[in-house]
Amino acid sequence: MTAIQGAVRAGNPVLLGGPELSGEDVVRIADGLGVGASPAALDRLRKRWLNARKPVPQPVYGRTTGVGANRGEVVPGSAAHGMRLLRSHASGIGNLLPERDVRAMLAVRVNQVLRGGALQPAIAEAMVTALNAGTCPEVHEHGAVGTGDLGPLAELGVALAGEASWAGGGRPPDPVIMTDGDALALISSNALTIAQAALAAEEVRGLLDATAPIAALTLLAVDGSTEPFAPEVHAGRPHAGAARVAADMLALLGGAVTAGCRIQDPFGLRCFPQVHGPALEALADVDSVLAVELNAASENPLITDQQVRHHGGFHAAQLVLALDRLRLAMLSTAQLSAGRLSLLTDPEMTCLRPFLATGPPGSSGIMVLEYGVGSVLAELRNAAYPATLGHVVLSRGAEEHASFASQAARQSGRAAEAYRLVLACELVAAIRALRLSGPGPAQPVRAVYRRACGALDPDARDRPLSADVSAAAAIIDEIARIGRRLVRAGAGAD
Repeated sequence: MTAIQGAVRAGNPVLLGGPELSGEDVVRIADGLGVGASPAALDRLRKRWLNARKPVPQPVYGRTTGVGANRGEVVPGSAAHGMRLLRSHASGIGNLLPERDVRAMLAVRVNQVLRGGALQPAIAEAMVTALNAGTCPEVHEHGAVGTGDLGPLAELGVALAGEASWAGGGRPPDPVIMTDGDALALISSNALTIAQAALAAEEVRGLLDATAPIAALTLLAVDGSTEPFAPEVHAGRPHAGAARVAADMLALLGGAVTAGCRIQDPFGLRCFPQVHGPALEALADVDSVLAVELNAASENPLITDQQVRHHGGFHAAQLVLALDRLRLAMLSTAQLSAGRLSLLTDPEMTCLRPFLATGPPGSSGIMVLEYGVGSVLAELRNAAYPATLGHVVLSRGAEEHASFASQAARQSGRAAEAYRLVLACELVAAIRALRLSGPGPAQPVRAVYRRACGALDPDARDRPLSADVSAAAAIIDEIARIGRRLVRAGAGAD
């Protein structure tokens, strides 16, 4: 793990347990912003925790029984039983997670508890203290299959109890003395999975929003048509995502529906709304699921007013299906970006030399960018493999299904990294083509062109392009912001 730079960033803290926590809030906390806990939510939590400690007439899973296939074994309800549960489950394997991911997990778990859990308030307060001190427990990447992040949250539990290491350089919170029922209540959550999904979704949002401005630059570089974006085309087949993409493209390109130099453009341009639109819709689906998951407790059993309800609310099928859909949609639109990169290598499309070369005959220009993109697409294709296709039976048959949402969340982060590189290669090529062909676009998307020109080396001789791709990848999020501003303004200013 690397230390959080500067511990906790200055700025207005995010209030946990108050207004609904958003994915953007999770990113801000993960990146170092401090947090606060709603006093009213802490007071409610204290009352729920005290109520949950009252004796009930029936066995209570994990409190007066073992867990998993040991659910039939009666045990005396005690803090000692809970600590054994934490110690045994704190058995994650693999690499340690980045501190950013662990901070996001802490934020999600605190917010869930404050908005509906029944956990000792001192545990929530200790997690808030850790976030504000710039320290976090050491958590391994493998230890959950989408039915509760048992391993990661148990590692958090033993750290809170003072039995495990903390990272980050800040002062850890004072150890918490676990009480009867705290252990299962703490680990009955998908907080890490939800946190990683939220981080991935926010990164994907910027990438998807940057795709239209970059595609618009490619269209200008090959004198493409805006007919595919005409309102009447999408009024006749009114898919929301496709209609939004078409409207955004028209705004970026000046609003006019005009023919290009060909009867029809290749699919990379002509079918852009139909392929990219579903990715926007898939992201909206992820957002709707996360809006619930970030702000809801799913502790099993649910104990309220001396009633015990054993349930399966910890199962993350809803989230994994949304994430799987998003990655598949990302793969399709990334493949379209690779197709547009190929267009930019073709003299018949650009009226420039093959591969946008400028040197002596046989110069390679951007030739090898296609090879890099091919490699990255293979990574994205692997990451897009649906996690829901997995299956496992655990704990002597007591748990015969798993969502694998934890794997889907990590795959979504990897997919975002790959997609960023694909877009960066298209941007490098589009900017080179526009530079070689003239003074640059006059359409509103010229604001994107100017920003990219400021970041990319104008030297078009044969040379290594690795640094160019890295520079392009670094400004993708800024391009997304510029594109959003242009669309909101009706593309009336740069």
